Amino acid sequence: MPRPKVHPANRLRANTACTACRASKKRCSGYFPCTNCTHKGRGRSCTPFKSPNVGLRSRIPPSQPTVESPRTPRETRANLQPLMSQSHDIGTPDPEFDTLEAGSQSPEVTHRTHPRMLRNLQGERVYVGKAASLSFLQLLRDTVTQHIGPSQFSHNGGREDMLEAEAHHDLLNFSDEFCTFDEKSRFIQSYHAATSGFFNLSSSDDISSLLIGIVEPKTDREKTRAAIIDLMVAIGAQSYPKDPKNLQVERFYFARGQLGAFANMLEDPSMDLVRVFLLMSFYMLGACRRNTAFMYLGVASRAAVALGIHADSPGSITPDESAGINERSRLWMSLCILDLLVSSILGRPSTISPLLPGNRQDPSWIGTAPSDPGLVASYQLSLILDEIITCLYSEKSASADKANLLLCKLNTWSEYLPRSLRTSSSGHKAQSTFREHTIGSMHVACSYHFAVILVTRPFLISALSVRLARLHHSLSTGDPSEKVPDEDLAHSRLAAACIDSAVYMLQTCLEVHKSGLLLRNMCILKAFIFAAALVLGFSMFSRSDVDSEIDGVFRGALTILRMLASQSAQAAHYLEIITLLEAAIIEQRQRLAAQTRQQRSQYVSRIFSLNDTPATPQTQTKGDEEVRNATPLQSQSVTSSPWLHFDDSAATTVTPPMIDGTLFDWEGMDLPLWDSFPFLAESTTI
Repeated sequence: MPRPKVHPANRLRANTACTACRASKKRCSGYFPCTNCTHKGRGRSCTPFKSPNVGLRSRIPPSQPTVESPRTPRETRANLQPLMSQSHDIGTPDPEFDTLEAGSQSPEVTHRTHPRMLRNLQGERVYVGKAASLSFLQLLRDTVTQHIGPSQFSHNGGREDMLEAEAHHDLLNFSDEFCTFDEKSRFIQSYHAATSGFFNLSSSDDISSLLIGIVEPKTDREKTRAAIIDLMVAIGAQSYPKDPKNLQVERFYFARGQLGAFANMLEDPSMDLVRVFLLMSFYMLGACRRNTAFMYLGVASRAAVALGIHADSPGSITPDESAGINERSRLWMSLCILDLLVSSILGRPSTISPLLPGNRQDPSWIGTAPSDPGLVASYQLSLILDEIITCLYSEKSASADKANLLLCKLNTWSEYLPRSLRTSSSGHKAQSTFREHTIGSMHVACSYHFAVILVTRPFLISALSVRLARLHHSLSTGDPSEKVPDEDLAHSRLAAACIDSAVYMLQTCLEVHKSGLLLRNMCILKAFIFAAALVLGFSMFSRSDVDSEIDGVFRGALTILRMLASQSAQAAHYLEIITLLEAAIIEQRQRLAAQTRQQRSQYVSRIFSLNDTPATPQTQTKGDEEVRNATPLQSQSVTSSPWLHFDDSAATTVTPPMIDGTLFDWEGMDLPLWDSFPFLAESTTI
């Protein structure tokens, strides 16, 4: 019985087939390159059999790129340039980037990083998303365990705590008279350097007038302004080297500013309220209180919404309020930058993200914003960063098409970056101004590289996992006919971009560090460095050869973290993790080298070693027994703790970090032998 006729509108057959599918009489998907040609690796030669003007235009927008022939950044910028607004110093992407090709067959990767629930100081479970470096760290630990077995890096203490420092509520024997006007001015200069590229809350003239004018605040507005000055002084003192005087200044002025913030300002929203909670959030990031900082940002964003700062436009501002549009726009950009950065670092939903324009274009008031290129550049970059989290990490898999389009947006952003943010101008008369400009430019550059890492990291995981499997198979003695997966070319290109971005970020930080311009507490920078070091560590672990450039900048990350660890418990913990990762990399390289020698030297083996002679019961001494029973941490041949400082001409010294004048240490660092330690798949330390 013949099958019934199907109406042409209901047919599943493609209207146009490619030449190869038509010749082989196979069903074609109707998109070019089609599914069959993509799977067989002949996507470049996939062409429609009939004329392209028959049904093709409705299927493939000519402006959309494909995976086999992606649009290069140079071509993208060439097509984009006529569409850019001439009033913008930094261009915004073409609206065509906001949509993807419906018939794209670009390879996708399933996210292998997963959200996690950690413990805070009170034992409550707190959420960390899959975009966070902490989730990537857990994946890296599992990968290291799979290839070299349990180690100090993969099972660091067996805890699931989110490292946070204790809050200080004790009273200080300190008074405002102990800090002179010149000292306050110096601390506020340090504050401007620490927040350069992230904040621009007030001008230096306003601060000077506040320092001189306010003696004893009486009205609510004066108390609010006094709290702002106190918090600026506290952030500046936090960035100075820790000594008893600076520590007292930091804790006294923050406690006084925090007390003023919670006295009566929460009753009515104001722009000063937004500033206060922004400053308290930034201080808490430097004090290793990330959950508290995240909550303070929520208060600041709700106050900004109540004031309508997110909806500002020339049409909604009255003539009497036009003078304050710059102040409001500056405050809104500062809030967006910090909120979106902190949310991406922790992998948590942002409270600002739903308030952003759907097409991620600049608000209408951006052209009238104050001339602060660093703030405007960071704000526009934060919009792209939010789009990265929304497009790539809100789904179960990451699309290479979306990644290419997001990278094109980042390239367009960097193309229109002002020259003042690309070079370090030596024309600044004051050393403090030069330092502020340099650190601000570094913050903008590192934010860009961090965004590239977030875009490409899922593909780095995919490519390096395949590379590790092929490396293990090539050195194993198993079945040679066993099929080994091949690296996807698109994933390999994106993985290379991830590694390059991590290298560029650390090279930039090393240059500033060697110039002596880095502050002692860089609350956002240490998270950037940690993310880049994990990427490079994964790359080093997955290859048998040594790349001197990557190894050099990886050791540079340890150098910077060691400097920051002197007064930051979080940086000290980051240093501990990266140091243990370095030990795992060395062990992996030694294993790969031994396997290579074993394959190469099938007819000869080493039969005697003075340093590797097995001890017999008759000759074994008590000292040998102690060495044999030493923990893996004690027997590491490389630095396995951030407090072990190696010098070429001096012995190893142990210097635990001093946090707020007390000895800081973590529990569970001395583990027993792994022979008697049960394997825990979920044991982690954050």
